[in-house]
Amino acid sequence: MADAPTIMWPGKSGKEYKYWRYPMGSSFKKESGNYIFAKETKPNTWFPCYIGQTENLDERLGDHEKEACAKRHGATHIHAHLTSGGESVRRAEEKDLILRWQPPCNEQLVD
Repeated sequence: MADAPTIMWPGKSGKEYKYWRYPMGSSFKKESGNYIFAKETKPNTWFPCYIGQTENLDERLGDHEKEACAKRHGATHIHAHLTSGGESVRRAEEKDLILRWQPPCNEQLVD
């Protein structure tokens, strides 16, 4: 993941999370992590279309049920990073980001 460009995503809590940026369709390690289907709204400015977490990035992102929704909303890239600490850590980050950004393809956690 270290060869890709990075972006910092702030959550509602104010905490920032470092993600690596890849084109849609990229393959990933079979490791746990968080990910964002994102679109570039102007140079170096991104908006999330869907935010998620998984035990296995490669398996989850290989055939994702929200990818079509994300693409309809303009997503062209996957922002991802490996996350250690288990499912509770991944879910806390996912929730923090969803509450801040309110992505159009996330139905859960949106207020």
